[in-house]
Amino acid sequence: MTYLENLPTCRLMFLLIVAYFSGLPHTCYGQVERIASKLSEDQLHGHIRFLADDLLEGRGPSSNGDKIAQLYLETQFRTMGLKPIASLGGYRQSFPMLGMQSKSATQWEFCKGTITVADFSYFKDYIAVAGRPEKEIRLRDAEVVFVGYGIQAPEYQWDDYKGVDLRGKILLMLNNDPESDPELFGGARRLYYGRWDYKYEIAAKQGAAGAIIIHTDHSAGYPFTVIQTSWTGEEFELSDSQTPRMDMRAWMTEPATKTLAKAAGFELDAMVASAQKKDFRPVPLGVTLSTDIECEVRQSQSANILGMIPGSDPKIADEHVVFMAHHDHIGVAASRDEKGDTIYNGAIDNASGTAALLAMAEAISNSGIQSRRSLLFVAVGAEEQGLLGSKYFAEHPPVPNGKQCAVVNIDGIGFLGPTRDVHVIGYGKSSLDKLVAAAAKKQSRVVVPDREPSKGYYYRSDQFSLAKVGVPGVYLHAGYEVIGKPEGWGKAQLDEWTAKDYHQRSDEYNPNWDLSGAVQDIRLLLEVGWEAANQDEMQTWAKGDEFEAARKAALEAVSRTK
Repeated sequence: MTYLENLPTCRLMFLLIVAYFSGLPHTCYGQVERIASKLSEDQLHGHIRFLADDLLEGRGPSSNGDKIAQLYLETQFRTMGLKPIASLGGYRQSFPMLGMQSKSATQWEFCKGTITVADFSYFKDYIAVAGRPEKEIRLRDAEVVFVGYGIQAPEYQWDDYKGVDLRGKILLMLNNDPESDPELFGGARRLYYGRWDYKYEIAAKQGAAGAIIIHTDHSAGYPFTVIQTSWTGEEFELSDSQTPRMDMRAWMTEPATKTLAKAAGFELDAMVASAQKKDFRPVPLGVTLSTDIECEVRQSQSANILGMIPGSDPKIADEHVVFMAHHDHIGVAASRDEKGDTIYNGAIDNASGTAALLAMAEAISNSGIQSRRSLLFVAVGAEEQGLLGSKYFAEHPPVPNGKQCAVVNIDGIGFLGPTRDVHVIGYGKSSLDKLVAAAAKKQSRVVVPDREPSKGYYYRSDQFSLAKVGVPGVYLHAGYEVIGKPEGWGKAQLDEWTAKDYHQRSDEYNPNWDLSGAVQDIRLLLEVGWEAANQDEMQTWAKGDEFEAARKAALEAVSRTK
């Protein structure tokens, strides 16, 4: 007889079971299922109702409502038993901002010499804000030059500027990036080159006096009403921002731009066609603009709210999985709408994501179960102002960026009910895809990559700030295939919400929302984050990804400090 044959049967079975489970992820012990089972629709409804209430006045950065939201989050984290951050001395990471309230001229007149050839109305045709924190911006006889997409991308051998001297000019440029060639840029998938903040920054680097981005619903991913609401209140930027400045940043509607082009002797469609080619060169339109912008400037601040659940493994407990959502919204409008409303409550965007963050933190903390890596819950501020809170977090990390394993970002949740699909923004970019696929399989759901890649959603939410410093992230949008509804119903509902409610005063709490699908998504994200926190290896970018080099730099920086 062998040694094993002499073992008691029960002991043999025990050894086999241990051997089997030792090779499986920690979630196979049922930990994550036990934790996720505590998530509920009632949790989400409760947090959203409070955060989106009129009492908080739209949670505009540095407002009283913003301060109430911060206090609510801090007390929630403390009540749940999350630990304060030692390097911060508490739960708050305050960050200083400049607030700039612009008052643009009510009319734009474009001239050839002394003759006005086209004029447009503020708000209806264009929105313009000060690009410098100065009391008064004065532009006089600034020549307008069409610069195509306004992109310099050496890796694609693309340069819309061609070394032309554009100092003091106003640059008229297309939104998005070229999408007709699948081998160029991202094809239909928008890259960062298509983002408005990139375009303003590169225009300022050319020494331009101002830049006007041509708005279309397709290129922006939302109607001009979003520009009207998002760019007409107080604008904020980080006080220590090193971003290049110019005098004016502006948007113009497509119909108005067509009129301007025709008045200058051009056809906009032909101009757009010429901009699709690498040999494009800037086109002076032969018209000038003179305009003034008054600007009230003030110092202000907001804060990110952070709480931590320590990890259990001494070898990797100093590494963190970050769960993130933004707690701010737009605030209060200067005037009432037809219903007498002034408040941008931001219920879905993003009281709902903040509610999900709180629900996940509570479920994990109350379970008493520790993951191997530490978990860091971060509610960031001023996202609607250009991802300012997450940018500050990334540039002033309380945990080194090379010690951040992954980020799970939540910006809006589904409100239509459970779906068959898991809609992943940025699918294909990192090793997190495998964790998403495994969690989706458990739910008998199908992973679907970004359904609208031309809208560049990956670069429009807070995981992008962390991606720029090398941290891989996962970010979902609501699914389209709603169970029990006909094909196309889900997409139609979400499209209608974007057209009517996104960044509008109508984004208010609705007690009749079906948040069962949101619970489903949050359970999936919790499992993805939990698995990332328990695997032996850190998460990685896909080979050749645009953020791979930043990850390597962050890891090298950590290794040098050991």
